[in-house]
Amino acid sequence: MSVTRVTIKDVARSAGVSIATVSNVLNGTGRVSADTVRTVRRAIQELKYSPSQAARNLKDKKSRLIAVIVPLLHKGFLHDNPFYWQLVGGIEEGARAHRLHIMLVGADSEESYSFVKERHLDGLIVIGAFEGSEALERIVQWGVPSVFVDSYLADPNVYQILSDDEKGGYLGTKHLIDLGHRNIALLTGEIEPNGVHEARFLGYRRALKEAGIGYRPAWAVEEPPTMEGGARSVPRILALQGVSAVFATSDVAAMGLLSGLSERGLSVPRDLSVAGFDDLPYSRFATPPLTTVAQDIGLKGREAVRLLQAHMDNKEPPYRRKLIPVELKARQSTRFLEEGEGEPVDANEIRKGGDG
Repeated sequence: MSVTRVTIKDVARSAGVSIATVSNVLNGTGRVSADTVRTVRRAIQELKYSPSQAARNLKDKKSRLIAVIVPLLHKGFLHDNPFYWQLVGGIEEGARAHRLHIMLVGADSEESYSFVKERHLDGLIVIGAFEGSEALERIVQWGVPSVFVDSYLADPNVYQILSDDEKGGYLGTKHLIDLGHRNIALLTGEIEPNGVHEARFLGYRRALKEAGIGYRPAWAVEEPPTMEGGARSVPRILALQGVSAVFATSDVAAMGLLSGLSERGLSVPRDLSVAGFDDLPYSRFATPPLTTVAQDIGLKGREAVRLLQAHMDNKEPPYRRKLIPVELKARQSTRFLEEGEGEPVDANEIRKGGDG
C-alpha cells in the first residue's frame, strides 16, 4: 500500500497561509506573527509533516554525505583487522551526531574520482595515506574538504588526527624492560617512512636506547598486521637467540602470535611475554588476556568528523593536527623475568646493529 507524502503545500493549505510563510516558520526567517507561527506549527504536527532533507540539501547545495577513504589497501584487508571497523564505527557515530551520512570507498582508481564528483560529497576522511603516494595526490586534486587519519603528512595546513604512536611504542617496550626483559623482539607491519608502524618502531628503539639495550635489526620482524601475519612470524621470532618478550605494533598481530605459539605447545607468558597495541575489544578476552597499549579508536573517529565539520563550514578549527593520547594496559600476557632466566645474546650482534 502506497503512502501519500505530506508536502509543504498541504501544510500551507491546512494553516490557511502561503507556502512562503510556512517556509519562513520552518527556517526561522522573515516576519511572521506569533499567532501565525502557532497555527503553522499546529498544522505541521497534525499532518506529521517532515521537511524533505533532500530539498534542504538542494537549497544549501550540500549533500550531507561524506566518504571514508582507505587508499592502497589490499582486497579483504579490512576484514583482517578489526581496528578499521572500530574506527569506521567511531566515524559513523560522529557523523550521526552531525547529521551526516557516510560511505566507505577506495582511492586506488579513477573510478573514485568519478564517485566523488557524481555524489557531490561534502567531505572526505582519509585513513592511512602516505606522503608522495598517487592516492594522496589524487585526493588533494579533488579539492574536497578532507581530514587525514593515521597519515603523518608533512604539510602543516592539512587536517590530521593521529594517536601518539611513538609514545605508544615506547610505553609497550618500556613495560617489558621494566619486567626485566632485555631480549625483546618487535613484531611490526612494514616500516614505511612517515607511517604508523615507523612511529611505533621509533618508540621501541627509544625505550631500548634509554635502557642501554642495543638495537638489532634482525629483531624487528615485519609481517602484515593480521592474525595470519602474527602466526606466520612465530618461527622467525623463536629463532632469535634468548628472546623472552615480543612487542607487537597491533593487537591483531599479537593475537595471531598467541595462537601460533599455542599451536607449538608454548605458553604465554611462561615461555614468552607478549604485548600489543590498540586495545581492541577482543584483546581482554584473548588467552591469556593481552597486555596492550590502548588508544581510543572510537574517539579518533569522532574527532575526525568534528574536525571535518569545521572544515566544511569554513570555520577555523582549534587545531589542524591532533594527537590522541595512549596508555598502557597491563594484563596477563606479560610477566616478570626472574633473574637468570633467558639466554645471553651475542654481543657482536648487538654492536653490529648499533643504536642508530
